[in-house]
Parts: sequence; C-alpha cells; structure tokens
Amino acid sequence: MQVPLTITMRHMPPSEALETAIRKKTAKLDEFHPNVTGCHVVIEEQRRHHQQGRWFSIRVEVHVPGHEIVVNRDHDEDPYVALRDAFDAAARRLEAVAEERADAMMAAERSCVLDEDLRRELVRIEKTFLEHL
Repeated sequence: MQVPLTITMRHMPPSEALETAIRKKTAKLDEFHPNVTGCHVVIEEQRRHHQQGRWFSIRVEVHVPGHEIVVNRDHDEDPYVALRDAFDAAARRLEAVAEERADAMMAAERSCVLDEDLRRELVRIEKTFLEHL
C-alpha cells in the first residue's frame, strides 16, 4: 500500500536526496504494520551560532487506526543519521502496536470459541433437562 506522506523542511533549502531517503523509509513502514494510514515528516535545521555547527531535528508522525506514533530525534551535522534513528524508533513502535492488535484479535477469537463452546454446553444441558421432564 502507498502510505500518504507529507514532508516539511524548515530553515533549510529543499533537498531531493533527503526527500528520496524519507520516501524510501516511509515505503517500508507497511512491513511493520499492515494499516499505516499516513505519515508526516518534519526536518528542521536548528538556528545556532556558526561556530557551533549544524543541528537537525527530525519529527516523524505515523498514523494507524487507533494510534498516532510520534518520534523526535536530533543529531548534529548529519540529518540522515537523525532520519535513520527516527524511522528505526517508529518501526519498533509500529511493531509493538501491531503485536498488541494481533494479541487482541487472538483474545477475541478465543472468546468467540469459548462462547460457542458455552452455547453448545447450554444446549446440551437444556436437552438433557427437557428429556427428564
């Protein structure tokens, strides 16, 4: 599935290379959760004094039904490292949400099986009761 993506770059010139890296990372999100409905990535170069070097902040927001996963990462000098770290963290959180979802579905299925077993037992008891009348 194609994940709807919004990319925002602040206080820095547009970068096709960064956008391509973001698109590749976003395309892999479906591997971690089957129902990703959207992703918003903000890359911001922090305003600092020239002698302190460059500092980048990355914010990744991933939307799945019932959850919004938000990850913030900072890195000096290299926005690609911050991007990698942010998407790795988002992937781990998506996996956790998917596992919770799978566990909940399994519990619901077990409950349905138990309900069906209980219904059968009640029918059996009712038949036995009616036979003894």
